[in-house]
Amino acid sequence: MADHTYFYIGLALMAMHEMDAIRCREWRIFPGLSKLSDRMGFLVFLYAHIPLFYFVFYRLSSCEDHEKFIDRFDIFMIVHLGLHVLFLKHENNEFKDWVSWTIIIGAGICGLIDFFA
Repeated sequence: MADHTYFYIGLALMAMHEMDAIRCREWRIFPGLSKLSDRMGFLVFLYAHIPLFYFVFYRLSSCEDHEKFIDRFDIFMIVHLGLHVLFLKHENNEFKDWVSWTIIIGAGICGLIDFFA
């Protein structure tokens, strides 16, 4: 774990981002989910994270090649930052404050540092 300090900080920031994403109603940005009512979009978005986080924790704890997974997740954190920049002007984007962007940028930077470390 000590070899991937920035990865684990980035993972923690991604988990925080998903909490913040509920506050900011991120499902309104996603094609498909944006067509649902707020209540249904919230529920789908919320419960979709159970298998997503299970997958991450499973890959980190029982995967033979967790180094490859960490590298791929590092890339995901970088791409995730890029997607938020790309959708910055989306009419339903509520990630506008410094709190949200500190988390999003922090995860992307952690992914970048860990990937090249």
